Amino acid sequence: VQLQACGGGLVQAGGYLRLSCAASGGTINRYNMGWFRQAPGKERQFVAAISWSGAPTDYIDSAKGRFIIVRISAKNTVYLQMNSLKPEDTAVYYCAAANPQSGKLSSHTYNYWGQGTLVTVSS
Repeated sequence: VQLQACGGGLVQAGGYLRLSCAASGGTINRYNMGWFRQAPGKERQFVAAISWSGAPTDYIDSAKGRFIIVRISAKNTVYLQMNSLKPEDTAVYYCAAANPQSGKLSSHTYNYWGQGTLVTVSS
């Protein structure tokens, strides 16, 4: 499966962005789908994931209550709605797909990765 991420940009603190991850060559309903991010000089970090079945969803603690991961099967696309953005959310965001029997929280279990999309939150 090929993944194409987009939707990043520059936003002020408190603002919002919606990232999209469009899949081709496979259906997202057959994969656990995740979003990760990597800030300069830091390791790639789990942000959110949704199970192949559509539930449950998982979030990093700092994203709970602010970010929502949504899957639209008809569009074969996964979205990450990011609200109340903070400067510490600044990073390159990646979407990824993992086999359904794999865990969702570690980047090591994801087999397919999209290119990153840069999110910059200004203070």
